[in-house]
Amino acid sequence: MKRLIALLLLALALGTAAAKEAAPLADDPVVEERMLTISEEMRCLVCQNESLAASRADLAQDLRRELRELIKQGKTDAEIREYMVSRYGDFVLYRPRVSPKTYLLWGGPFVLMIAAVIVLLVYVRRRNRAVAAEQDLTEEEASRAEALLKEEFK
Repeated sequence: MKRLIALLLLALALGTAAAKEAAPLADDPVVEERMLTISEEMRCLVCQNESLAASRADLAQDLRRELRELIKQGKTDAEIREYMVSRYGDFVLYRPRVSPKTYLLWGGPFVLMIAAVIVLLVYVRRRNRAVAAEQDLTEEEASRAEALLKEEFK
């Protein structure tokens, strides 16, 4: 029993020794708030499904540090975004700009939705015509039906 407790304490001590220190915040809370706002709009280049602010990747930490430096240099938010795009491409932005390169990205879903509605309308019209054609009686069938009705009501 004593050995088990000693092993648990040793494992706990080793586990805490491997833990990383918390990333230091900027000296200025205004800089940190602005950095967080900008980094929420950018994609982590390693994780790709996380924002730069939420990512724990080493590259994301380096990019946040770079953002802090740019903010301290007095760059505007637009200048910082432009710098990041020029360095890493439009992929770094969560909401890429509307440009000839991204027309399909922005308009594609609407084009697909309109195409789906058109295909659905064509399908429904053809089906209705086919059903109506099946329900229409030929002249011979109509004359037989009239004859039967006349005999029935005589």
